[in-house]
Amino acid sequence: MAQKGVQLETLCCSICLDLLKDPVTTPCGHSYCKNCIQSFWDGEDEKRSHSCPQCRQTFTPRPVLVKNTMLAAVVEELKKTGLQAAPADHCYAGPEDVGCDVCTGRKLKAFKSCVQCVASYCEKHLQPHYESPTFMKHKLVEPSQKLQENMCSRHDEVMKMFCRTDQQCICYLCSLEEHKGHDTVSAAAERTERQRELEGSRLNIQQRIQDGEKDVKLLQQEVEVINRSADRAVEDSEKMFTQLIRLMQKRSSDVKQQLRSQQESEVSRVKELQEKLEQEITELKRKDADLKQLAHTEDHNQFLHNYPSLSPLSESTLSSSINIPLRYFEEVTAAVSQVTDELQDVLRQKWTNISQTGTEVDVSLSAKPKTRAGFLKSCVLQTRSVPGSQSRCSVLLQRL
Repeated sequence: MAQKGVQLETLCCSICLDLLKDPVTTPCGHSYCKNCIQSFWDGEDEKRSHSCPQCRQTFTPRPVLVKNTMLAAVVEELKKTGLQAAPADHCYAGPEDVGCDVCTGRKLKAFKSCVQCVASYCEKHLQPHYESPTFMKHKLVEPSQKLQENMCSRHDEVMKMFCRTDQQCICYLCSLEEHKGHDTVSAAAERTERQRELEGSRLNIQQRIQDGEKDVKLLQQEVEVINRSADRAVEDSEKMFTQLIRLMQKRSSDVKQQLRSQQESEVSRVKELQEKLEQEITELKRKDADLKQLAHTEDHNQFLHNYPSLSPLSESTLSSSINIPLRYFEEVTAAVSQVTDELQDVLRQKWTNISQTGTEVDVSLSAKPKTRAGFLKSCVLQTRSVPGSQSRCSVLLQRL
């Protein structure tokens, strides 16, 4: 049959993308559903000229549409055979999608938006921009619902310039009127300048991210050093306490608890700093993602519109240089060892020798030592102030 040699696509209306209904032909030779082309031209009545949705040829006045009887007959024959137009490979536009401005009825998703036309097109209706020399110089961008923001509300012209004096996008007529004498450049030139600033900000962020990640690794190493040092100190302390008398063995657990408390405090401090650094890195990455998304915005005006809303980079509140001590609790171990030796001698010392250190002990204890080593040293000095008896030694252990 003749229908087999006919491509179904040639029998579809390029506006509704369905089989032609009551087909009519424009003076340029393209065919549409009568209702589709009439609705399309109804929207152009205020322009006093009408164009073909496919080739964009303009007509003045509005052409009289003539029914294409041959196409109508072919379509009717196809309907009798039960053939229908194949479903479009395109997706229909949803509530949050940008719809094609040419499609009538249910609109298809826009494939591109044209800055000059201030309109969005599906892939089918975008073809004239690729085929007609009239449209090839138009700038196509990703589908946008904010194209009207590119239009000057006063002159209804595309804003292709930027006023540096007033920091806003303007059209050419604005530059000759209210912005006359201002420092004006093309939007593309201003975009280029801001793009350089943006890239500089991104480089700064990326460097801070790298520095922060290095600091996090150093802090992780510090946690490991703290834990190893604490474990060694606890082990050594327990060995030395086993050599002490029964009364001192009761206090061994107290020293262990103090070491663990300091360990927990130090680890908590480091992890808190680590968490702050990681939060700052996360924020920097989010900032970098926002800048990256803005950097890839194709629409100059959208770029310039959104650029001032980006908050400036804040200075890092954390130090980028972290030094990890090689030891944390060795002083405690040394102090415990010294206590072991000195406590054996204190019971044999004379009262006169102990009394001579009484004043020093009182001062030392009242100073509230800040380190574990200082605390244990003060305990040793306190022991010397007690007469040489086992009951007096308990005073020292109560201070440990």
